[in-house]
Amino acid sequence: MSTAAMTSPMTAPVRTGPASIFKSLFVQVLIALLLGIAFGVLTPDFAISLKILSDAFLKLISMIVAPIVFCVVVHGIAGAGDLKKVGRVGVKALLYFEVMTSVALVFGIVLAFLFGPGHGMNIDTSALDPKALSTYADNAHKLQGGGIGGFILNIIPTTSIDALSRNDVLQVLFFAVLFGVALALVGEKGEKVTSLIDAVSTVLFRVMGLIVRTAPLGVLGAIAYTVGKYGVGSLEQLLSLVALYYGALAAFVIIILGFVMRFAGVSIFKFLSYMREELTIVLATASSDAVLPQIMRKLERMGIKSSVVGLVIPTGYSFNLDAFSIYLTLAVVFIAQATNTPLSLGDLLLVLGVSLVTSKGAHGVPGSAIVILAATLQAVPTIPAIGLVLVLSVDWFIGMARAVGNLIGNCVATVVIAAWEGDLDRQTAEKVLGGKETVDVTAG
Repeated sequence: MSTAAMTSPMTAPVRTGPASIFKSLFVQVLIALLLGIAFGVLTPDFAISLKILSDAFLKLISMIVAPIVFCVVVHGIAGAGDLKKVGRVGVKALLYFEVMTSVALVFGIVLAFLFGPGHGMNIDTSALDPKALSTYADNAHKLQGGGIGGFILNIIPTTSIDALSRNDVLQVLFFAVLFGVALALVGEKGEKVTSLIDAVSTVLFRVMGLIVRTAPLGVLGAIAYTVGKYGVGSLEQLLSLVALYYGALAAFVIIILGFVMRFAGVSIFKFLSYMREELTIVLATASSDAVLPQIMRKLERMGIKSSVVGLVIPTGYSFNLDAFSIYLTLAVVFIAQATNTPLSLGDLLLVLGVSLVTSKGAHGVPGSAIVILAATLQAVPTIPAIGLVLVLSVDWFIGMARAVGNLIGNCVATVVIAAWEGDLDRQTAEKVLGGKETVDVTAG
């Protein structure tokens, strides 16, 4: 047989050796995770100094998230053509968000009472350090100060540039929706602007693809710092709460979200496998911002119309925090149990009602989980707010799973709403999730 025949495209061997495996971003992130743990255990001081890698990676991501959200949302709405359809998708999304948030909040309360992670701690609140809570309490006061009216006003940016510069996703989304609707109403005169925004979006996705290649370094820095500073045994005191939360989140994703995904005819396990690289990055960095553009691109290539993805995903970042909602009620009941505070049915209903409001717009608030938890506790006078100090030491570890759960919930919401609206190409989804089509989210 000739050499040419041996090297023809039909007979050329497929490279599956170690070299090609290590080129996978997923494998690189896993290696970074293991190295981070090793550095944290063996050389704690050096590991803590690696935090600069994580900080730099998150700053790179933060630099580009807001403009990408703006371009994707504007192009999605302007390109949809039918504004009634956009409004219909928005209403369905908000309805879905409220239902799933309520389910998650109740789920957290039920598990807390079923397993009682705080029972037996017998914490004396007078022995807790109020200084550890002061910063979060101040932020919570600012968040609560305006009530519902203040929250609504906060959605409206002072200026569009201000919203973009501060990376306030909710305000950017508000302006993007108005801008996209205006472009759709203008008609032909706005086509050039729509084309320009589409082109800018393509360039921004390419930039994000370059940034994502540095994710392993960000993961290495984040994990090394955490293990080096807090130690492997730093979770011992509150291990039951952490274990319960991780178990609760897994059950929520597999059982509840898995059942919801059946409505769209999609397997939750195949879907999670499809998103594994992004979920690994989020788990390590405790930030879902890090993969926002890639997630949106993957959902589109899975067969979901860009108009649905561009509206549901950014909105969900502020309104659909399933994992955060579970943590909110679970932590509140945990604190009550740890401080031996009895809770009546009225107290629980108050917790649910307040949590439905305070859980909205938490994304992007510094120390968001602690801030919102503080705001919730301050609205429920029965529970000593100072008990929040108990969960400060493990919040980062819980935050890793919380970020992953929130992202999964938003992706599932996008798939379900697309199926509900008839904007999901099921054949494409089956082909992509079945591994029959290669997806490169770093491509422009």
